[in-house]
Amino acid sequence: MFDVKKIAVVCDEDETRHDIVTVLSFLGEDVFELNFDQWLQLSKDNKQHVEIAFASSEKDHGQFAHFLKDCSEANDSIAVVNIGPEPELGDKLDERIKTMLVASFIKIPGYNDLNDALHRAQCFIKAIKARRSHHQKRPLHLFSSLVGSSDSIQQVRDMMAQVADNDVTVLIEGESGTGKEVVARNLHYHSARREGPFVPVNCGAIPAELLESELFGHEKGAFTGAISARAGRFELAEGGTLFLDEIGDMPLHMQVKILRVLQEKSFERVGGNKSYKTNVRIVAATHRNLETMIDKGDFREDLYYRLNVFPIEMPSLRQRSEDIPLLINELVKRLESEGRGSIRFSSSALLSLCQHPWPGNVRELANLVERMAIMKPGAVIGVSELPPKYRHVDIENDFDDLTQSTEALSPSVVNVGDTVLLPEAGIDLKEYISELEQTLIQQALDNNSGVVARAAEQLMIRRTTLVEKMRKYGMQR
Repeated sequence: MFDVKKIAVVCDEDETRHDIVTVLSFLGEDVFELNFDQWLQLSKDNKQHVEIAFASSEKDHGQFAHFLKDCSEANDSIAVVNIGPEPELGDKLDERIKTMLVASFIKIPGYNDLNDALHRAQCFIKAIKARRSHHQKRPLHLFSSLVGSSDSIQQVRDMMAQVADNDVTVLIEGESGTGKEVVARNLHYHSARREGPFVPVNCGAIPAELLESELFGHEKGAFTGAISARAGRFELAEGGTLFLDEIGDMPLHMQVKILRVLQEKSFERVGGNKSYKTNVRIVAATHRNLETMIDKGDFREDLYYRLNVFPIEMPSLRQRSEDIPLLINELVKRLESEGRGSIRFSSSALLSLCQHPWPGNVRELANLVERMAIMKPGAVIGVSELPPKYRHVDIENDFDDLTQSTEALSPSVVNVGDTVLLPEAGIDLKEYISELEQTLIQQALDNNSGVVARAAEQLMIRRTTLVEKMRKYGMQR
């Protein structure tokens, strides 16, 4: 059900341990069981493979605290779920170790509670792994909608270069699907905070009543179901970047709280009175017109000016249609690198796509390329292969552009059995054959997106022969 490598069930009581294993096995999880002594004897290498530990220590709270500390020393990304009385951890354990306890239940949880615990555990694991990013090589390249040579996308790249190393709040505006999160990630990975985590939050996807807990965390007993303390996204993003996507969808009461964090660099968990200092960089994004929302009273003006320190406007795809061939090339390369197939688009198909309005922007283009790779693997996509709504060029003229330039000078292709009429004035046979050969080679290259090997197959000649002929006529791929 969940993307978990292995779950350990650690408990000295055989019956309790058996019941927990039975429930988790029923859900299809990879589980193994052992008591506390066996856990301590388990090698560090084996503990490295454990991602979630369900532990029950009903008789000895000190044993549970020792177990948490041992988990932290072996693998600090193990998420621990307690089953039984709430353990008294005291002040001997630091806060970092205590955060490993992601959930606590008096008895073996039901289906919904168990799913919630597994989800919390996965969020904890992802956050810890993000903190380890400085131990891993930074990606040399992030696929992005920043590919292109248009003036508008070049302006975005220039603005990013100016602000990446300046630790100021950035507001990214633009239509859905233009790549706002891509810009935010690039800003993070090219900033001084690159070693810290990048934590995205979609403010429009989280119910208003849960958003405060999601951002700031909550204390145990803060509300029904808050059976243990939980860190929020601000704490998980400490030292890194917090990306507030679709901030225009944030309710007004939460806008006030975000404004306070921006001003005072501190916050309190839900249900608590302890103030936590925060050191995160805020990057916000929205597809809405915030100034219009301010006029309607739907967005706070003071928060807008706090966020809008450095605005970046993402252009829509229809505003930079000249970038579509480059974007498609990048998308196809991505599919090939992931082993998900390969396709090419004819010049007419590219022309047709450049005339499409693209309401879904780069996201819509990526979906189209992936769909074509599934439906027509290894093919050259012409206008006729495109879905109807993307056809803005006549299908019958799909390859007209390949022959118009040579029509006046070159003869038509002669089919087998046709009678060829010799002009009365005669003909230069050598020139005629040369022009005919160039026309067919160019058409084969265009049909196969410049891939010489495929063009040679279509012409039924060897690849080396085709290369020699292209060199003879000064033809490019």
